[in-house]
Amino acid sequence: MLQPMTPTMTPIVESRIRETARSSVPLSCFFLILLWGLAGGMTFAEDAPAQAAFPDEEDWPEMDLEARIAAVSDGELRFVGPERAAETHRHVNRIRIGAESLSEGWIELTQCHENLDAVRAAQILFSAERIRDLEVVSAEGIGRAWVEGHSVQLTDIAPEATLCIRAESRAMSALGEGRYRLRNGPYMRRFLDGYYPMQVSLDVSYPADRLALVQHQPAMQPGFEVRAEPGHVAVDAAFEGRLFTCLDFCEAGFSDCGVAVSDCAQ
Repeated sequence: MLQPMTPTMTPIVESRIRETARSSVPLSCFFLILLWGLAGGMTFAEDAPAQAAFPDEEDWPEMDLEARIAAVSDGELRFVGPERAAETHRHVNRIRIGAESLSEGWIELTQCHENLDAVRAAQILFSAERIRDLEVVSAEGIGRAWVEGHSVQLTDIAPEATLCIRAESRAMSALGEGRYRLRNGPYMRRFLDGYYPMQVSLDVSYPADRLALVQHQPAMQPGFEVRAEPGHVAVDAAFEGRLFTCLDFCEAGFSDCGVAVSDCAQ
């Protein structure tokens, strides 16, 4: 079984746009996404199937920096309505927790990114200790996508591009007394010193004969929806700032798992 641990090894999700130092900044900036506390796999997948045709750099539209800066928040978590989150970067995470996850901590992950920012280059970084078997499944509107170490490298990203990747993540933690936690975050979409709205969806399956969902954080509210049934949990969030999510499970045979053991954001 997994040894009890405090949930300090947290997955990290960060989207950051680094602008090039120019008087007028084009869209050919660098886009960095730091994702999850996944562990280091070396699967290499290059030349993703979709190719994108791009104009020369001087023909790309300029970024309206004043408008971008005005649109961002200061990092405090705020859930937002669908009109503010519409057409923003969206993470769709499909997670399978198997019986072996309780003893080994590894879960199966398929993660898709929708509405990626149109930039010349980007990379998705994972924690080297907590991912394995990382591979690119599909890419559309992206010139090239390939795995490099514990990262996925992207070039020539068109508007509304999509990317799907697959991996195994060591994301389950044993909290003791039959409790297990799946903790994700902080999710964020960051530009300079501010944060943009984004969307995150989690679709989690687990063995209903072994586990029961006993609580989730944050609580349900406008902008954060949770739908649960035995063996399945779905989460949809629209927000700006930094978001942590926690799903806490109780193993069959333990009757007092309903008490919160720690704050998800700590």
